[in-house]
Amino acid sequence: MNMKTDAKPPASRFRRLVALLAAGLLLGPMAAASAEPQRIDPSRYRVVTETEGLQRPWSLAFLPDGRRLLTEAAGRLRIVNANGALDPEPVGGLPPIYTAGQGGLMDVAVDPDFAETGRIFLTFLHGNAEANNVRLVSARLQDKTLADLRVLFTATPKADGSNHGSRIAFLPDGTLALSLGDGFDRREDAQNPANTLGKIVRLNRDGSVPADNPLLGRPDAAPEILTLGHRNVQGIALDPDDGSLLIAEHGPRGGDEVNLLVPGGNYGWPLVSGGLDYSFARVTPFASLPGFEAPLLEWTPSIAPAGLAVYDGAMFPEWRGSLLVAALVERAVRVVHRKAGRITGQELLLAELGERIRDVRVAPDGSIQVLTDGENGRLLRLVPPS
Repeated sequence: MNMKTDAKPPASRFRRLVALLAAGLLLGPMAAASAEPQRIDPSRYRVVTETEGLQRPWSLAFLPDGRRLLTEAAGRLRIVNANGALDPEPVGGLPPIYTAGQGGLMDVAVDPDFAETGRIFLTFLHGNAEANNVRLVSARLQDKTLADLRVLFTATPKADGSNHGSRIAFLPDGTLALSLGDGFDRREDAQNPANTLGKIVRLNRDGSVPADNPLLGRPDAAPEILTLGHRNVQGIALDPDDGSLLIAEHGPRGGDEVNLLVPGGNYGWPLVSGGLDYSFARVTPFASLPGFEAPLLEWTPSIAPAGLAVYDGAMFPEWRGSLLVAALVERAVRVVHRKAGRITGQELLLAELGERIRDVRVAPDGSIQVLTDGENGRLLRLVPPS
């Protein structure tokens, strides 16, 4: 286990740093805009529109019988049949959901043991304007309704409607990881192990805390924490080749990252970042520091990474092992090519559509399926041209 620095910086030190940044005294040269990667020729794939007219679709998951579950942020869980038809009736039995800003009903994930348990997992914003954050629940999917709903975890409450994180990944040991944002106005708390803001937490599937969590037993730390120092992780994926856990993380104006998670690791936010704040000042003068994990990949300006997947299908063998990163601002899917653990290149997929991409998934049949963002979102399926 690789334990890293996780002490909260003194508030006075952080305030001095912020004051210097605001005064422009620590503002270095602005990072040069990187050239846009080459676009993948659309003749190499065919785009099938499965369904459209979705209201702020957020996440997609696959049921063993070929149906798909997708969430709409306004608070609806929908079923798309194997033939692409959207069931007009949303799934019933959802708990109360607070919708504000970026939040609402967010991730959906199907229990790896669904055939035995019939359970799915959901994340959503819980609370009110003064105190809200991500809640994780599980429930049995029976016909078109949820039954036996269980509250598994609720993150540290904060105000505002931004930076929730809220992606689920199932780990090989039977536990799950859940990403949690810093709450925007509470970014200092990403370095405070006493709460779960700006963290990845690890839980058993019944909501209990695994006995080998890296900070378990520390009196100053929330026992659920797996890693800390994150801003807003909206993509998380297990690498099927080696079982490692990867995340895609929003910076502000740049400093977007792909990170490989190490239990107990500190990923630096907001003390270490390559990004610019919304005032165009540097968030911090430090792009790296000893004791903090370095990103595998960093994007400045921001591409606004959302969903993340590792391609392991048979339909597009040339992309096997590549990362697929849904990008909202860039309006494409970044295909990040890897070889022997090293990033070897990047390309843009679906850039010709000019649509914000919220989620990307690899289906059991090897097709690539994406959700476009917004009030008229679509579920698209990519297959070979023939």
